[in-house]
Amino acid sequence: MGKMNIMWGYVILSYGLFWGLVLVLCGTASMVFHASPLTMRILSDITAWSPTFAVFILYKKLKPNTKFIDFLKNCFHGQLKISLFLISGLIMLGGTFSTVGIVSLLEGKPFKNYFSLGGYSFMVSFFLSLFSGPTGEELGWRGYLRPEMNRKYGFLKGSIIQGIVWAFWHTLLWFIDSEFLDWRIIIYILSNVIVITSIALIMNIFLEIEENLLYSIWIHFCFNLPYSFLKVGISYYAVMCIIFPILACALYFYYQKIIIKKDEEKNNSNNEIVIV
Repeated sequence: MGKMNIMWGYVILSYGLFWGLVLVLCGTASMVFHASPLTMRILSDITAWSPTFAVFILYKKLKPNTKFIDFLKNCFHGQLKISLFLISGLIMLGGTFSTVGIVSLLEGKPFKNYFSLGGYSFMVSFFLSLFSGPTGEELGWRGYLRPEMNRKYGFLKGSIIQGIVWAFWHTLLWFIDSEFLDWRIIIYILSNVIVITSIALIMNIFLEIEENLLYSIWIHFCFNLPYSFLKVGISYYAVMCIIFPILACALYFYYQKIIIKKDEEKNNSNNEIVIV
């Protein structure tokens, strides 16, 4: 099987595992055993590991010449910088809270009305959020798929395609885990695709700066955690699909300026060496 085919084979398997686990595991638990909300949340967290399960299953075909331990080391070899964690976290949380702030102004409601602790304590929500998508998905989407798509399509196009793949992986949840099943689902789906693609670009920029999946895990976590406490309507998703593309584009253009500046400095340095 060619490298291109195995890459898309990985995507198909990730989709199949996730949708299968959601329908069989979560569906059976809910409809047959009438599982509690906490049990359903834990099972949902397990399904989120599908991209990583797919890496395990296909690894010998995905990376035939690389030992798994070396693959892991490469995924986490970049330096850990507090500044990058702070900036990326602020972008994610800032995007969410600014969206809530705008919706609050538009609807004339207090900012705090859009948050609720829900049925779990903060720490339970914290760990449920951490051990779902952030730790479950990143080895697959960013550890394996990102470099492959970057090589095939280039950084920007590859990031966009990867974001779209990641977004539509959630398709099943849009219909079985959403309250928006009327005309609002159009806005909800568009928002999911646009926002997830924007986040994929943001993640990939930070991973280009330092190749360490802890950054994408952190970004994923900072985006997911507030959802444990949000009480929002469709207007939130409408505003969010404007805010996050703005953040992603601003970060991308800033990143491009850094690259151009570094290239100019490198060229000037080479010129000085030649002159000497």
